[in-house]
Amino acid sequence: MSNRLNVLKTCKLYIGGKFSRSESEHFFQVPDKKQKPLANLCRASRKDLRNAIQVARKAQAGWAGRSAYNRGQILYRMAEMMEGRRDQFIAELERAVSSKRRAENEVDLAIDRLVHYAGWTDKYSALFSTVNPVASPHFNFSIPEPTGVAGIVAPDEQPLAALISLIAPVIAGGNVCVVLASEKYGSVACTLAEVIHSSDVPGGVVNVLTGFRADLVPHLAGHMDVNAVLFAADDPEQKKVIQENAHLNVKRVHFYEGTDWMKDDAQSPYYIIDFQEFKTTWHPVGT
Repeated sequence: MSNRLNVLKTCKLYIGGKFSRSESEHFFQVPDKKQKPLANLCRASRKDLRNAIQVARKAQAGWAGRSAYNRGQILYRMAEMMEGRRDQFIAELERAVSSKRRAENEVDLAIDRLVHYAGWTDKYSALFSTVNPVASPHFNFSIPEPTGVAGIVAPDEQPLAALISLIAPVIAGGNVCVVLASEKYGSVACTLAEVIHSSDVPGGVVNVLTGFRADLVPHLAGHMDVNAVLFAADDPEQKKVIQENAHLNVKRVHFYEGTDWMKDDAQSPYYIIDFQEFKTTWHPVGT
């Protein structure tokens, strides 16, 4: 039995709450830190990206319409599911990129970060809303509302901690997202997709694509139904492409490259606010 071949995991795309192969039927293999085969990943195509954006748009109104408390419950449920699969995540990170101790620290931090944002879902609005003084007989106040569909480009560094740190504040604020996973460590994102699938996250709220950023980033940045792009990878050329294409529908763009996702300041309600629009309401006094 010592000479048996390992059965490599073939990670599918996660779109609309379902796992599917790329419509192109192309895949690529990623190695572990010893350069041995780790997993087969689907190579998402432009059509896969369009499909993910389409189902995300359909899911957005329902997700934003849920109570903030319910969104917090769902994020906490994700943390529970990750806790139950803690050993699996540690083993995967250890084989792919980390020492065992670093893998343990990263998994524990990712779980704790989900709990952190679960707690903020019903609090950030009260913190950032405001009553505005106006020189007329009106009651004027501003409140944050979700931006809509966000495209997330994940980095290669700290693949699990970064992924949770990017997804959690976006969906905590009522947005939905299409995630382009790390090219090197996309298998970690696929395992996270399995957690999302088995938790209470509605289909279409989080969609995970594996593949090559060079193939997908231009189309993500230029797609007219994407409202915001979050770019956390270290690639000046792709950053330039996003800056050039995002203006087509005045996307909200944030660049988080170079962030150490293991630090405490990598979690904050301000990451939620990065993907909120402020709505101001006027109401006559005495009516």
